[in-house]
Amino acid sequence: MWGDWGQLWEIISTPDNIPIVAMIFLVPFFTWYWWRQAKQADALITQLEADPALAKTSYRKIFPWKPGWDREVHTWPYLMRIEFLAALIVTVILMVWSITLNAPLEEPSNPNLTMNPAKAPWYFLGLQEMLVYFDPWIAGVVMPTLIIVGLMVIPYIDENPLGNGYYTYKQRKFAIWTYFIGFMGLWLLMISIGTLIRGPGWQWFWPSQTWDHNRLIFEVNRDLHTIFGISSPLGAGIFGAIVVGVYFVVMGYLAHKLCMATPFTRRIYARMSLTQTTILQGLLVLMASLPIKILLRHLFRIKYVWVTPWFNI
Repeated sequence: MWGDWGQLWEIISTPDNIPIVAMIFLVPFFTWYWWRQAKQADALITQLEADPALAKTSYRKIFPWKPGWDREVHTWPYLMRIEFLAALIVTVILMVWSITLNAPLEEPSNPNLTMNPAKAPWYFLGLQEMLVYFDPWIAGVVMPTLIIVGLMVIPYIDENPLGNGYYTYKQRKFAIWTYFIGFMGLWLLMISIGTLIRGPGWQWFWPSQTWDHNRLIFEVNRDLHTIFGISSPLGAGIFGAIVVGVYFVVMGYLAHKLCMATPFTRRIYARMSLTQTTILQGLLVLMASLPIKILLRHLFRIKYVWVTPWFNI
């Protein structure tokens, strides 16, 4: 049994996979740390909402001022001292890391001998995993562009003024859940799959399975239109366009209902212009297409939904 799990140890002990191992521990830790701070702030918010007189006083912080504390905290020496110590600690960690772990350098590339599996750096493994479910131009160009553009437009479509300068879950539920699903639920998950699960031939190996370079899997992927007996290229294009159009309509409606789920989100939603609303719902619909396409591939072996001579989706 240890021989099987030894494969997993060989993967996580590789020097270039150390960031993945660190991510597995650091992301839950800082998520817990944020949650603890957010619950404290939310408890204080609830207390101040119930007592307007208390809200007018100076006791509006999780850790209010106590006798003996400085009433003013200056950048020097308080902040600079902490940042200097943090820089020293990080420098020591990087030095120990670089001394104890060998750089993952290999022999010069040989076009006659290709690595199997050939994997991108860990921070690009999410994109490489997306190539399984989308055309290269979508997974390598369109989706990364949408991610970057989506992050850029957040300050322009986020009309919620609360949550600036303090942790809170109560006042930022929609944004927090969008982050959890998009970044932690999808992006970090695909990086972990690409690192720990994908083996030779980019095949799926569970952590207890040994990577077998001679393994063959006979799985037939099919396009959605073939399930309905559509064989003509024109019919396949029209059928796929209808399916994609219905998806955008249905998911757009669900995204609208999600934004109107609570009185708090309805107030935020009412402040947004038509352009902001359209961009927000469009990004949510596009983000949801990734897990849906993953489920279609793994559960029903569906490769493409919309097939045309120019592009496939």
